[in-house]
Amino acid sequence: MVWVKVCGLSTLADLEAATEAGADAFGMVLAEGTPRCISVENAEYLAGAAQIPGVLVTVHQTPGDLIGLAEQVGAWGVQPHGRHGAEAAEAAVRHGLRVLRPVKVGSQRVCVDGVPPAQIPILDTADSRRHGGTGRSFDYGRVPQIGRKWVLAGGLAPHNVAEAVNRLQPWGVDASSHLESSLGVKDPARIRSFVKEAKRL
Repeated sequence: MVWVKVCGLSTLADLEAATEAGADAFGMVLAEGTPRCISVENAEYLAGAAQIPGVLVTVHQTPGDLIGLAEQVGAWGVQPHGRHGAEAAEAAVRHGLRVLRPVKVGSQRVCVDGVPPAQIPILDTADSRRHGGTGRSFDYGRVPQIGRKWVLAGGLAPHNVAEAVNRLQPWGVDASSHLESSLGVKDPARIRSFVKEAKRL
């Protein structure tokens, strides 16, 4: 059954909705200037209350800063974007954290060979203005058969996730913006529908 992460949670109600829907993990965005960014204190609160694993989504964090944040929050895993991403991911693995390693999909065919085996590639739509959370999908024809665990993200919603899973056969899926009623506000009904559809096959 497909592993499902619901990203961009900001409230206890969001967390409860994701948990009750059957999500396998949730994401907490600690990237300033993004619509789903929460405080470190809020992330710590959510991780402490959670019954499912929490993943920190960060941008431009140095390895030391990322590990410090993960320890403070009590995160299960990390998803480091931007500068220092490769070094931060390697440090996180050494520290015993699970790592979702962002791979941006643009006009070229996808290659995940550069992602170490201990890290799980997460394929998302390339955007020069932001790191994830675009709400846009990419051309699935650019994704080859990937013989390892990997996560599909980018434009996934209740109405298209089952088809995407059936076509690409990812190990996991991740969604955020299409599970909202307004910018940054999660919709419990959409979360339930997304998890149900993702795990239907």
